[in-house]
Amino acid sequence: MGTPVIEGWFTQDPEPGLIGSSCDACGTVFFPSGLSFCRNPQCEGTSFAPVTLSRRGRVWSYTDAQYQPPAPYVPARDPYEPFAIAAVELAEGLVVLGQVAEGYGVVDLAVGAEVELVIETLYVDDSGDRTIWRWRPVSSSTATNGDNQ
Repeated sequence: MGTPVIEGWFTQDPEPGLIGSSCDACGTVFFPSGLSFCRNPQCEGTSFAPVTLSRRGRVWSYTDAQYQPPAPYVPARDPYEPFAIAAVELAEGLVVLGQVAEGYGVVDLAVGAEVELVIETLYVDDSGDRTIWRWRPVSSSTATNGDNQ
């Protein structure tokens, strides 16, 4: 399947999921994992358990990246091709930002629409495919990538 661009942030199972943490003291769930303190400002917890987050959520907001992000971003194509970004609210109460799946654009998104987590290749280097999570619309039957604008 490839090597994750960011190790430990998502699983590459047939039904992938983001890997977050749950504070042992207060139960606050957050993403990404790997901190030494609780993100709940009223908690002094320092012990956490890994938790696989919901792989489906609802679009909270979205936009498109018309301009290439700065380094260390590695564009998948040259010349750069714009892509959609979605902020997705998960059942755990978190909003997680991520690119939208290949072939989908802002025309395929709507606030409140259901999306699911998928793993796709971000770019290819000497070690092979480098993978990242993306959000794919659940109800959209065809990918337009903005072609019908």
